[in-house]
Formats: sequence, C-alpha cells, structure tokens
Amino acid sequence: MKSHYQIWAMAIVLVIAAVTSIGAADANRAPQSPVRVLLVTGGHEHELSFYEMFAAQTGLTVAVNPHPRAFRKGMARESDVLVLYDLADVTDEAERGNLKEFVESGKGVVVLHHAIADNQSWPWWYEEIVGGRYLLAAADNHPASKFKHDVDFKVRPVTQHPILEGIGPFQINDEAYKDEWISPKVHVLLETDNPLNDKPMAWVSPYSKSRVVYIQLGHGPSAHRHPVYRKLVNNAIMWAAGRT
Repeated sequence: MKSHYQIWAMAIVLVIAAVTSIGAADANRAPQSPVRVLLVTGGHEHELSFYEMFAAQTGLTVAVNPHPRAFRKGMARESDVLVLYDLADVTDEAERGNLKEFVESGKGVVVLHHAIADNQSWPWWYEEIVGGRYLLAAADNHPASKFKHDVDFKVRPVTQHPILEGIGPFQINDEAYKDEWISPKVHVLLETDNPLNDKPMAWVSPYSKSRVVYIQLGHGPSAHRHPVYRKLVNNAIMWAAGRT
C-alpha cells in the first residue's frame, strides 16, 4: 500500500504532465483560457485512476492541494472551480473563512463521491452549499448512512441541464450510498432505482451565489475509466466555471 504522500506526489506529477499537454492543445484550437481547477484530496484513500481521469480531459489546468491546510486565502484569484474528492471536517476558522470566501465570490464547486461526507459539524456547508450529507453517525433524528462496494447501477438523467449534455441512460459499477440527508431544494440530475442506493445520484445545489454540483459516482477505476463518468465530470466542471 502506497503512503498518502507517495500517492499525492505521483498524482501531482501525473496532473502536471496532463496540464502541459492540455494547455498546448488548447493553445492551438481554443480561444478561451483553460478552466483553472483546484483539486482537493486527502482524508480518504483512493486509486491513482482518479488522476488519470483528469489527464484525459481538455480545457483544464489542474492544481492538486491535499489536506491538511487545503483551503488557502485568496483561492478565488488563482482558481475558477474547486473540485472536492476529500473527506475532511474543516474546523479551523481561517480555513473555513477561506472556503466560504471562495464560494461566496461566485466561483464554482464540484463535489465528488465521498466528499459528500465533508464538514459534518458545519451545517452551513452541507445544508446550503452541497444540499446533502452522508452521515458518518446518526444525528438530528437521522440514522447513520450506509455504503456498499461493487454495486451495478442503471443510471438515468431526469431533467435537461448543461451538465447532462451528451449523457443518456448508462450502466456503471460503483459504490452505493443509502440513507443520506438530501435537501428537498436540490435540482436532481441523475437517478437510479437500485434499492441499495438513495434515488438521487447527482444534483445541483440550491445555493444562489455560486454554481455547485454533487455527483455521487466515482469510487474506483470502474468509474474513473468509464467514458460517461469522465464526460459527466468534465461537463460539471465547465458548467461550474460558467463556460456552459
């Protein structure tokens, strides 16, 4: 098993290589500057295939900033979209302030998979920003959420939205989440009828100052290398950046 530091180092090398090739390609064919992505990891082990996914994307520059101290002051000057693939309860007031400043500046946020369990002690985050929470323990008269690995899903779009451009019904093997708290105010994008999972699998947050989207999928290589998942994540980033 590689250490977190080895994984982060390998990931950073991989992403830097991807950024170099992406930037060169975009310079030849796209008038718009690449979307600047700040990718936050840490607190949960994951496969390197997650970073391979970003190497396959176009129109992005990606900086990886793992916990601890992932949220720096002035992030909005350096980044257009925050992509969260972490699992952390940020309790430091300075870091909370930096994260809140980023979101309130109007910059976009894409929350992926286990990052739905972030900030268990910060209601502003899970109620207003994400619009959902995976409960690590029972709280507020709600049972603890449950997960199950290696579940086959049939997933379908349930609305029209730029994030769903080119996305039809698809099948994928991923991790199931059950008994999450999901705000009734979210705009659901994807659903499944698998009884091991809550029905919504992706949604747009009700937060009005920024573009925030949550996508449950993304546990391991079967998702990271799935062409529909890759397109879904790219669409989400572009929408969060205000490009679609």
